Amino acid sequence: MRRLAAPLAALAMTLALAAPTLACGGLIGPNGAVNLLRTTTLAGYHDGVEHYVTAFEFAGGGGSFGSLIPLPGIPTSVVRGGDWTLQRLVRETDPQPLFFDAAGEARATATVLQQVRIDALDITILQGGGAEIGVWAKEHGFSLPPDAPEVLDFYASRSPIFMAASFDADAAAERGQAIGDGTPVHLTIPTKNPWVPLRILGLGKSAGEIVQADVYLLTDLRPALLPDPGSKLAGGGMQLAHSGVASDALLADLRSDKGMEWIPASAWLTKVEVDASAIDLRFDLAIDASGAGQPSLRDAGLEPFGPLPAPPSPTPLWIVLMAAALLVPVGGAWLVAGAMRNGGGRPLAGA
Repeated sequence: MRRLAAPLAALAMTLALAAPTLACGGLIGPNGAVNLLRTTTLAGYHDGVEHYVTAFEFAGGGGSFGSLIPLPGIPTSVVRGGDWTLQRLVRETDPQPLFFDAAGEARATATVLQQVRIDALDITILQGGGAEIGVWAKEHGFSLPPDAPEVLDFYASRSPIFMAASFDADAAAERGQAIGDGTPVHLTIPTKNPWVPLRILGLGKSAGEIVQADVYLLTDLRPALLPDPGSKLAGGGMQLAHSGVASDALLADLRSDKGMEWIPASAWLTKVEVDASAIDLRFDLAIDASGAGQPSLRDAGLEPFGPLPAPPSPTPLWIVLMAAALLVPVGGAWLVAGAMRNGGGRPLAGA
C-alpha cells in the first residue's frame, strides 16, 4: 500500500462558499463565513515512517467546515502537533524581509478507523472508495463540489485511506482561540513509497483558477521527484525553490519541539513551489527517498495516462559503422560523378 511520504506544504487561501481548497485537502464546508487563512504542512520521512504535521488557521466566523485529505496508509497515532515546528521550517526557507443520491443506488458509507478530538478539530480516519467517502461526508453535513466524485475516485483507486478534519469555529471561539491561531496535528504513518497529494488542491476550483502551495520535503537522502519540477510534464507549474542538506541548527530546533524526537541527525531539505491552474494540476508528486532515483508513475497518478516517453538512447556502435561503410562508397561515387559533369567529361587536372 502506497504511503504519503516526505512533504511539507504551505498554501495561503480564503474559504469560498462553493468549495475552496486547502493546502493538504479539499475544503467541503458549507459555511462561507469561516475564512481559512493559511495551512502549513510538514511530512518528514525517516526509517520508513512518515511524520505528517499540519495546522489550520482561521479568521473567525461561526459554524463548522472541514477538509478531506487523502492518505496512503493508516496512521498508527494521531496527536496534537508541536507548538512551533511549522513556523521554524517556514523561517528556514523564507527569511523575513450530489451524485451519491441516485435512486436505487447503494448508500454504503466509509469505515471509520480512528476518531480524535484535538482542540476545535475533529479528526476522523476513514477507509473506503470514492463514493463511500462522499456518502460519509454528506451524512456529516458537508457539501461536495461537482468534481468531487472524479477526484475522490482518483485517490481511492490507489489508497482507500482519507483523513477528514472537521473544524468547529464556534468551539474555537469558546476556547479563546484567536484569529490566526493554528491547531497542529501530527500523524505517524508507516510508509515505503512517498507521495504528496497535489491534485486535491484543485478540488472545487474552476479550470483557470490558480493553485499555489509550498511543498517541503525532509528526507534521509536527496529525493528523486516525479514530475520533476520545471519539466515539460509539470507544465511549468512547479519549480524547485530549495534543495540542500538541512542545517544542523534547523534539525536541532525541530528535534526540540513536542513530539519531534524522531528528527534524524542529518537530512535533505527540499522545497517545491506550486503555481498552476487547476486544470493543469492533474497529478500528485511522487518521491523516491531511497536514493534509487525511481519515483513511481502510479504514486504520481500518471499511470492511467500511460508511461512517460523514454529518453533517446545512444545509437549502437555497430549501426554507426554499418552506415559509414554504406555511405562512404556512395559519397565517393557522387563526388566523381559531379567532377565529371563539371569538367565536361574530361578528367580533373592532375589526374
